[in-house]
Amino acid sequence: MGAMDIAINLVESYLRLNGYLTLSEFEIQRRGENGLYETVTDVDIVGFRLPGEAHAADDHKDCRMLQIADPALELRPDMIDVILGEAKQGDAQFNPSITRHEVLHSVLQRLEWAYGAPILGVVEDLQERGWSEVPACSGTGVVRTRMVAFGRSPTTDLHTISLSHIFSTMLGYFHDLEEVLRPAQFKDPAPALLKLLVKTGFEIKKPGEV
Repeated sequence: MGAMDIAINLVESYLRLNGYLTLSEFEIQRRGENGLYETVTDVDIVGFRLPGEAHAADDHKDCRMLQIADPALELRPDMIDVILGEAKQGDAQFNPSITRHEVLHSVLQRLEWAYGAPILGVVEDLQERGWSEVPACSGTGVVRTRMVAFGRSPTTDLHTISLSHIFSTMLGYFHDLEEVLRPAQFKDPAPALLKLLVKTGFEIKKPGEV
């Protein structure tokens, strides 16, 4: 197996810290016209987050509770959030193949149990506008499904999250939660490097900042 792209590793770590369950480099297969199966594409990141707060420590009597929540993710208390993401070291943009019906349908089939509406309608919404919101299967709350491009971008919004935002957010987590995260073992290269930078006192600033 080859090494994971560092941008994908960074994005996956960011989503996990914010309470998402993740799949990375999710390959989609289909049968070609010659009858043989082939890989259509791979989806860099699939994120799935159930409602509820994410804490940096357990909530038993003597533990310190520190909540992790990035406002840029635009989460709501009653919402399951599903992200189909492309992670680029360059400009944040989508690979056109991610919008193909078989790609979207293959991914959402794995999560179909969460939806209170047919996923075919969700697929159509994603193809049309990159976003869908339907009732959850529980009968309360909603499932928001969205396509998100991670990469170099001057803005961060519902469909685009810049890597610079992820860097600054994760550095803030490691700095503010240092007491809790100090004993944690981060073996993936992206979060391990960020933790090391904070531990050794480095400060990373954007161009123009003093």
